[in-house]
Amino acid sequence: MKHIFLFFLCCCLSFAGSAQLQLPPSGGNQKSVVTQYVGAHAHVTITYRSPDVTSPQGQSRRGKIWGGVVPYGLQNLQFGLSTADNPSPWRAGANENTVVELSHDMVVQGKPLPAGKYGLHLIPQETGAWTVIFSHNSGAWGSYFYRESEDALRVMTEPEASPYTEWLTFEFTDRQEESCTVALKWDELSVPITFGLPDGKELYVDYLHSAMQNSIGFSWTERNNAAQYCLQNDVNLEEALAWAEQTAQNNFVGQENATTLQTLASLQMKLGKESEGMETMMQAANHASAGVFQVHQIGRQLLAAGKNDEALKVFKLNMERHGDVWPVNVGLARALSATGDLKMALKHAEKALANAPNQPNKDAIAGMIEKLKKGEGI
Repeated sequence: MKHIFLFFLCCCLSFAGSAQLQLPPSGGNQKSVVTQYVGAHAHVTITYRSPDVTSPQGQSRRGKIWGGVVPYGLQNLQFGLSTADNPSPWRAGANENTVVELSHDMVVQGKPLPAGKYGLHLIPQETGAWTVIFSHNSGAWGSYFYRESEDALRVMTEPEASPYTEWLTFEFTDRQEESCTVALKWDELSVPITFGLPDGKELYVDYLHSAMQNSIGFSWTERNNAAQYCLQNDVNLEEALAWAEQTAQNNFVGQENATTLQTLASLQMKLGKESEGMETMMQAANHASAGVFQVHQIGRQLLAAGKNDEALKVFKLNMERHGDVWPVNVGLARALSATGDLKMALKHAEKALANAPNQPNKDAIAGMIEKLKKGEGI
């Protein structure tokens, strides 16, 4: 019994030593986390504590944050490693270190920064550009233990006037396919930092290589999507062609239909296999799975490639297969105009106008008719 009691006491002491109360943040500086993806997989995450313009005593500090609550330049914080000989930057937030985590290698303000976690610090200035510091030390409290020797990267940014923000906030203000800009906003100032993904397309191709080797690669729709991505982004074309060839066959990972044949034809033409590509494209247009809109799309693709005679054949095929309906007539109007027969193009445009399903299409066709009546191509 004595042994049982001692064991129980040890367990209690162990729990008492490890458990901690989760108290409210000091000064009401709530913890915040924001994440923004760049492309499909890479992302930037910022973890920070958010002070407000109003002081803990309830006094407004509006207009007194910059150069006041947050002094300009480097400061001797008189604690930790911060001294007159080793002054500290600002921690870009409150309490613990503000931390930036990059899932992949990126460029920040145009300069490279490897994937990883970094402490974020700023050196504010009354005029001119501010210094943004990414430190390898991301676990220290604030800027008290900052060392310049631990810098991973320093870049410059120009602060901007901004609508009033009560709580210090990191907001992603611009989001592009291969870049994003986050702005630290507080009081009436915004400090932007731009992150770019230098090899976004190659990164996604690496993902496709992996995906094609697992269960995703057994779906003809996903293999076709992978080939289409490469086609549209002009990357990895030779391998994309191999994927498309396999996908456009009736086998356990493929299916011959208008969609897979059109993708295959597009890649063949992209890689200079013109006659082979045209043969495959006509096969797609003639395929039983090709509806009126898909045949129309194939014709439009040929027109965009400057293959006007071939496009006219496709639009005529659409008429033979699907009859005298508005998308057929729109296509014929475009192809006849491209081949110089404006009179017949006008005739088909007028037919299309009579059967157009909605006002936007009616307006677009009316514009075509107006041009054709003036003797202008469409």
